[in-house]
Amino acid sequence: MAAPHDDDPRNMVSISRIVSVHPKLVQPQRVLTLSNLDRQCPNLMQLVFFYNNLPHQTLKDLSLNSVFSNLKSGLEETFTLWYPSAGRLGPNQSDGKLNLWCNNQGAVLAEAETSVKTSQLGNLSEYNEFFEKLVYKPAFDGNFSNMPLIVAQVTKFGCGGYSIGIGTSHSLFDGAATYDFLYAWASNSEIVKGRSRSDELPKPVHERGILLSGSLQAPRGTMNFPSDSSSNAKQARAMAIDHLYQLIMQTASGQKGFPMQIGGTSNPKKCVLKTYHLSGAMIEDLKRKHFSMQRGSLPFSTFEVLAAHLWKARTKALEMKKEKLVCLQFAVDIRNKMTPPLPKSFSGNAYVLASIMMSVAELEQTSHEFIIEKIREAKNSVNHDYVKAYVDALDGPQQCSSLPPLKELTLVSDWTRMPFHNIEFFRGKATYACPLATPMPQVAYFMQSPSDNKGVDVRIGFEAENVSAFSECFLNMA
Repeated sequence: MAAPHDDDPRNMVSISRIVSVHPKLVQPQRVLTLSNLDRQCPNLMQLVFFYNNLPHQTLKDLSLNSVFSNLKSGLEETFTLWYPSAGRLGPNQSDGKLNLWCNNQGAVLAEAETSVKTSQLGNLSEYNEFFEKLVYKPAFDGNFSNMPLIVAQVTKFGCGGYSIGIGTSHSLFDGAATYDFLYAWASNSEIVKGRSRSDELPKPVHERGILLSGSLQAPRGTMNFPSDSSSNAKQARAMAIDHLYQLIMQTASGQKGFPMQIGGTSNPKKCVLKTYHLSGAMIEDLKRKHFSMQRGSLPFSTFEVLAAHLWKARTKALEMKKEKLVCLQFAVDIRNKMTPPLPKSFSGNAYVLASIMMSVAELEQTSHEFIIEKIREAKNSVNHDYVKAYVDALDGPQQCSSLPPLKELTLVSDWTRMPFHNIEFFRGKATYACPLATPMPQVAYFMQSPSDNKGVDVRIGFEAENVSAFSECFLNMA
């Protein structure tokens, strides 16, 4: 079904009020030092939750005012433990690096209505520009000190359904911590009376601890000897950073030196966001066709299979020269990779990128199984020393800018262990929960499907002229 037309006044989203939300218990002001992992992307990451499957009686008993009030009081309560979320980012005067100022300035919550019915939006898994109207977007002048770290908007639809659009600063949380924060907020917001509340909400740990630059040391009981071989020395390097540098230099060599215009920033082409639903049956079929002669002791995971398949499909669709180097990078949770491990409820960014690289010709010729072995090697190489090298490589003046798109770089973020649709702001799960356009729309997100617990929804961005070729390559499981 076609999306509502923006120029139709009946499809407007009208914001009726905007309020600041402050902690229920005011915390002492302090500065929370961020790690270099937190400083990579201080932008707001936005999610929209759709609740259009509420029972008739629930809809009858609910008013927009009560939903808004309960969300507000729930957020005030949540800030008691998640108090840094009510602060602001601010640069150090000495080095310009961003840190988190816990100053109780609060979040922003908006109330809105629209005559649009959720049925008019069609398949909610498919990105729709109308979704951008469902998250409150504060004016941003480039000064992160003025930007709230949490923004939210509750919108009531013409059919009686609701959406809750939420933006969270990526300097506050990674995906796992975002899930914990939203779970706590939903549990503290008793929108539907009598809904069961969880008695075991995770207590977040906000201190960045050993991830702070200068605090990362070699694990106790290990020593680096001068006689270490060159191969051992390479293991302590952050290959994701090295590979990225090689791609940048490869791009620069094809242009007239510096400054580079990676991705044509002077006239950028608009990205089309597409969602591909792979059912559990399709994934099993893919495994059987490409991995029937498995020799390893461990079965290939769904993530490994889809990442390998997506890398080959995307590279083929973009028709790059055979001699070009291409790279697959994917996020690895480091909570259990550190010595000692980070707390399970660590609230900051606890991920680094693992990486594999080869030429286009090699990628085309090699098997899915070989790529998966390389994915496993890259994943297993992420240890305490790798994280230290990664954090050290990010040290330097704060740039507050994201990498321009490199078509030779395929980035994957696995959200399948963070089923956001399971967060119950109302009684029952969301019909769908989806990310909006991100600073790097070319990143592929693997998301658990609400309607198929063994299926995966893959969200990825392409320039319009490449969508058809990728769809054919990716959906062709042969």
